[in-house]
Amino acid sequence: MTSLTAATERLLTTARALPADGWATPSLCTGWSRAHVLAHLALNAEALAGVLRGIRDGRPTAMYASDGARDGDIDVLAAEPPAAVLDRLVAGSAALAEVTGVSAGLAPGTTFERTPGGQLMPADGVPGLRLREVEIHHADLDAGYSAADWPPATAIAFLGHDAARYDGPGFHVVATDEPARWAFGSPTANAPTVSGPLGALAWWATGREPAAVLSSTTGTLPSLEGR
Repeated sequence: MTSLTAATERLLTTARALPADGWATPSLCTGWSRAHVLAHLALNAEALAGVLRGIRDGRPTAMYASDGARDGDIDVLAAEPPAAVLDRLVAGSAALAEVTGVSAGLAPGTTFERTPGGQLMPADGVPGLRLREVEIHHADLDAGYSAADWPPATAIAFLGHDAARYDGPGFHVVATDEPARWAFGSPTANAPTVSGPLGALAWWATGREPAAVLSSTTGTLPSLEGR
């Protein structure tokens, strides 16, 4: 079972267990209910499946028609009954699983547009992109699953991704529960060191609120604005 398959199954288990009156509960995403988060995950799966089908069939397809259309579609689906949102999430996840393998055989440098004429994204990165969406937003549901539940390999991959894209003042990151460390930016020997459990570090590095279990040698966690 791949990391994405396992993560998707965990997400669906949580979604199926949510009581009907729990879907309107605010999530950890500002302004979004749990229904919004799950609607986003359903539509994201459909969009990525469309991208890979388009590449496979020689019909390049943008992920979303526009940012406005994406946001509007999320609002519309989130207003549907929970069962309808869950059905779209299940179907979208299955549709993406059917074509995920397309990404493995692509020529280096193959890209797709997030929106027409917009940001270009690496097509072979679709599985990793979806894994981040599933795992991070699963935790955003605030429904019993958190970054502490991420498999160590997943948290390590997320930290590597976020360290690579950070371009602010350098600092070190050290996990206290795994033999792993990262350099964010270009830290000097006496640069700050942030330490804590792997899941908490990975959660913070995505830009989420830091947990109290994280500490810094300066007493203050570095800003992640340069990411």
